Amino acid sequence: MLNDLALEPAARIPLPIPVATHEEATQEDYLARAGICRLLAGVFVEEARPAFVDALRRPESLDSLAEAGLRFGKDFTAPDTAALCEALAIEYSTLFAASGGFPPVESVRLTGRYQQEPLFAVRETYKHAGFELKKGRFFVFEDQLGVELSFVAELLEGCAAALAAGDQAAFRRQERELKRFWTVHLGKWVRGYARLIERAAEQSFYREMARLLGEFAEAEIAALRLRIDDQDKGRLVVPKSEVKVEFNPDEPVCGACPGAK
Repeated sequence: MLNDLALEPAARIPLPIPVATHEEATQEDYLARAGICRLLAGVFVEEARPAFVDALRRPESLDSLAEAGLRFGKDFTAPDTAALCEALAIEYSTLFAASGGFPPVESVRLTGRYQQEPLFAVRETYKHAGFELKKGRFFVFEDQLGVELSFVAELLEGCAAALAAGDQAAFRRQERELKRFWTVHLGKWVRGYARLIERAAEQSFYREMARLLGEFAEAEIAALRLRIDDQDKGRLVVPKSEVKVEFNPDEPVCGACPGAK
C-alpha cells in the first residue's frame, strides 16, 4: 500500500464523526472514519495548499464540518485563497516547524527528541504492513502525525474491504492491527497534543481542526473499546529523555585493536 502525501479532502467531508461499536460498524462507517483520518492527515502533514483550502471552503464541506460542531471564523471564510494560504503557512510554521513550536511528531511529544524509539517502531509496523511513503513537498518522519493518520486510514479502509468481501478473518486481522496502532502509538499522544494546539492556535482553521482531531481520537478509542493513558497531557514543554545507546562491553575501544598504535 502506498501513501501519497499530496492529500486532498473529499468533496463532501464524512461528518459527523461516526462512533459505531464493533458490532454495529458497517463498511460505510469504516470508510467515513478513514475519510476523517485523511482529512486530518492533510491538515497536519504540511502547509495547506490552495486546492485543499478551496475544497474545505465549499458550502457543502463547511456544512458537513458544522454538523460536527466546527465553526470557522472569518479569518478562514473571508480572505481570498492566496491571502488565506499565506496566513496559514505562517501559522503552520509557527506552530509546527519553528523553534519553540510544537512539532506533530510522536518521538518529540513523548521523549522531547526526534528519531527516538517511536520512529523505529512505526517503521517496523509500516514495513510489516507493506505501507510505504511517496515523497511529498517536504521531508517528514514516519512518526509524524499526518503519516500515522494516513496509516490508520489504510487500516480502516482494509476493514471496510474485508467486510465488503465477507472475509471475517481478514477483518479481524485489520481491526487487531488498528487497535494495536492506537494503543502503541496515536492513543498515547494525540489527545493531549490536540488540546495543546487548540489552545495555541491563532487561526480558527488550526484551532477547529485540532478540536476535530481530539474528538475523533476520543471517539475511535471508545469505539475500539481501548483504555489508553494520555502520556502527552498537552504539555507546553516536553522534557528531553535520556538518549539510550546500546553498548557492547566485548567490543574493543578505539586504539585497543590488535596492531593499533
